[in-house]
Amino acid sequence: MAKGQRLDQLILDRGLLPSREVARTAIMDGAVLVNGQKMTKPGMSVPESAIVELVPGFAQPKFASRGGLKLEKALDSFGVSAEGKVCLDIGASTGGFTDCLLQRGATKVYAIDVGYGQLDWALRSDARVVVRERLNARNLKPEDLYDHDEPYASLVVMDVSFISITKILPVIASVTTNDSNLDVVCLVKPQFEAGRNAVGKGGVVKSADTHVQVLNYINDFAESIDLNAVAFTFSPVKGPAGNIEFLAHLRKGSVKNDFDFRSLVEEANKMERG
Repeated sequence: MAKGQRLDQLILDRGLLPSREVARTAIMDGAVLVNGQKMTKPGMSVPESAIVELVPGFAQPKFASRGGLKLEKALDSFGVSAEGKVCLDIGASTGGFTDCLLQRGATKVYAIDVGYGQLDWALRSDARVVVRERLNARNLKPEDLYDHDEPYASLVVMDVSFISITKILPVIASVTTNDSNLDVVCLVKPQFEAGRNAVGKGGVVKSADTHVQVLNYINDFAESIDLNAVAFTFSPVKGPAGNIEFLAHLRKGSVKNDFDFRSLVEEANKMERG
């Protein structure tokens, strides 16, 4: 049997794309052909003799990961600007959110992650990015981020996995600017917010009722810690397992709003079917 190699790694080794994360994104978007057939699983084993090529007209991704597309929609939908701001990216991973913030004019981004070595090299070497790895955001303190007299962040973005964002939101007040200009944009992943019984096969939440319950839960929790929700939207791309995801805009001390989460969930499901 011919020796095989992961498709994303093979693409990187052959110099077809600049990074494994970009390769993963291209594969998942259906932009990679193996022996003339479209393949969508980055981890699939491919013989080294295989002909691997990009679909005609393929354009390299706009951001370091597909996460950048999610944040881009959120910033546009919510009218939140990163221009000239110090930002925290909690759960930076490969840097899709960080990349988006820089492209939107952020002066400094603290890229925070509990993991290590995932951040895209171009972002890691960017002077505007302060890398804070092996750092559990649940226990975040100012001294973990800032040197003496450095300005605190006024924009926080968050994309975390295997943990509820409610475990991290309470610490934000201690590591951000102490005024009403604080904006928080969170990716809401139902599979990590709903109870285990609500999560289906493969970690996918399909129930519209569960989606509504999760959004209500996040809204109520944010209000309880004086980070009232300003707006919600749904992600333009699904999570890796196929989960519909949502984005929340929270502001310190903002006026409480009422939301029609049922309509939002229905709109998100129409997007998925379309």
